[in-house]
Amino acid sequence: MPVEMQLSRIIISEIHDQQIIYLSEVDGHRQFPIVIGIFEATSIERRIKGLKAPRPLTHDLIVGTIRQLGAEPDSVVVSDLRDGTYFAELRVQKDGELVGIDARPSDAIAVAVSCEPPLPIFVAEQVLDEAVSDSL
Repeated sequence: MPVEMQLSRIIISEIHDQQIIYLSEVDGHRQFPIVIGIFEATSIERRIKGLKAPRPLTHDLIVGTIRQLGAEPDSVVVSDLRDGTYFAELRVQKDGELVGIDARPSDAIAVAVSCEPPLPIFVAEQVLDEAVSDSL
């Protein structure tokens, strides 16, 4: 059963290429970091701070495209961790069916925070267990 998480921290470094986001368990104490790129980090940060771009950015485009095709963004699930790489799905509702779209966690989370209200973020229990133990 996936565990609901929330974006709890964004660390943006001007001197490193890799940025870090932290996901924290909604009804618990577990948390872990995910290393992401600068573009995704700044996109997430802009949304968290409520900053709007005059034209749609990439993650806004994704949300708009999903909606124009008659679907609705539903949630994000970080579903796997292999060789230090996280795998995620952006879940979309279309005609009563839940469809999972393969995505990098950073892109899926950027899409999640681009929605109003933001989409829920889940992490598979086995991924959370491994991620938390790896970050200790």
